[in-house]
Amino acid sequence: MQVTETLKDGLKRGYTITVTAAELDAKVNEKLVEAQPDVEIKGFRKGKVPMAILKKQFGQRIMGDAMQEAIDGAMKDHFDTTGDRPALQPEVKMVGGETWKEGQDVVVEMSYEALPPIPDVDATQITLERLSVKADEASVEEALKNLAASSQTFTDRKKGSKAKDGDQVTIDFKGSVDGVPFDGGAGEDYPLVLGSNSFIPGFEAQLVGAAAGDAVSVNVTFPEAYGAAHLAGKAAVFECTVKAVKKPVPAELNDELAKKYGAEDLAALKGQIAERLEAEYKGAARAVMKRALLDQLDAMVKFELPASLVEAEAGQIAHQLWHEEHPDDHGHNHDAIETTDEHKTLAERRVRLGLLLAEVGRKAEVTVTDQEMTQAVLNAARQYPGQERAYFEFVQKNAQVQQQLRAPIFEDKVVDHIVAGAKVTDKEVSKDDLQKLVEALDEL
Repeated sequence: MQVTETLKDGLKRGYTITVTAAELDAKVNEKLVEAQPDVEIKGFRKGKVPMAILKKQFGQRIMGDAMQEAIDGAMKDHFDTTGDRPALQPEVKMVGGETWKEGQDVVVEMSYEALPPIPDVDATQITLERLSVKADEASVEEALKNLAASSQTFTDRKKGSKAKDGDQVTIDFKGSVDGVPFDGGAGEDYPLVLGSNSFIPGFEAQLVGAAAGDAVSVNVTFPEAYGAAHLAGKAAVFECTVKAVKKPVPAELNDELAKKYGAEDLAALKGQIAERLEAEYKGAARAVMKRALLDQLDAMVKFELPASLVEAEAGQIAHQLWHEEHPDDHGHNHDAIETTDEHKTLAERRVRLGLLLAEVGRKAEVTVTDQEMTQAVLNAARQYPGQERAYFEFVQKNAQVQQQLRAPIFEDKVVDHIVAGAKVTDKEVSKDDLQKLVEALDEL
């Protein structure tokens, strides 16, 4: 077996792998010898079929497997010897594959981009601030009032009162398009909170000012991206009868409210809220520190990037941004999306940092434990209530999804590893200051 270099240009590599006819024949014979003890053919005892007959009957079937194993083995030996790590799956093409005949050498062309040498990171040269925010009384009270508001009830307004934004109206309604009623367009005794935006845009605003007993014709247009295609973009009229108008009554801030949320009393609920707020602040502060770390790493460490990875990442970024700008298009029925210099610059940063963190993690022997993966799957499964078991089975069979769940855990552990060696100072800031820093992350 021979491997000949044909290209070495920057990170680009090209090789020709030649498996001689004799080597391939030996591989076929080896596999036939392995199978011989279990083969039964009429006229011969099990395991006693002559090799010549085995080769005549099974040789062609085994040839493909033997050829693939020989090529795979040559590629593995090559990477073990050179230390190359391909950035993407190598491109492998058999020379003259359509005209190849038994007895000929097998010649394969292999090309790939190698991952570049990545410099070590000196964590001691990194300076970071670990921000902290305490949950003050005002923030706890604000969160408590929001809980009370979310637990509000409604009580009838005085007879003849007109509905205001935030009120609940009980309505009967019948909808029609061009005078023809449509399925799902009617309801009775429906409680609708005005301003909740739970109905078609513009619907609720036309009921503001109505009183119990009023009949109101509501004119709306279904959104172009409406779920029911036969209604999308259509103008509709809903004949509504207002049966009741009720005002919101926030829940009282007392022990009963606390028990509703699983706390023993109001004081315990306040404690739980403070803990939740500080956990949220801690998560936000970590995001700010992580961005600062990545910015410093991006400036500190430079190395040649595989063009194929940058191109793929730029394409993904362009595709993602296009769909963010066209939220109504959920498919891929669009022309090819061009990548810009801005996409490429962002892609280069992501690829550089991704390769750098992967290398730091590899050298530090950072791993994701089975327990961490199980927790990640559990967290993801919560998005599919009632289908958790099916999701677990889906993840077990899908290596790509497993990698998608593993990657952020690995990255966070590598970040923690680097932070542990960096110069970190603690700093207490206000909630508003932290919020501004978090908002700035989205602008970058």
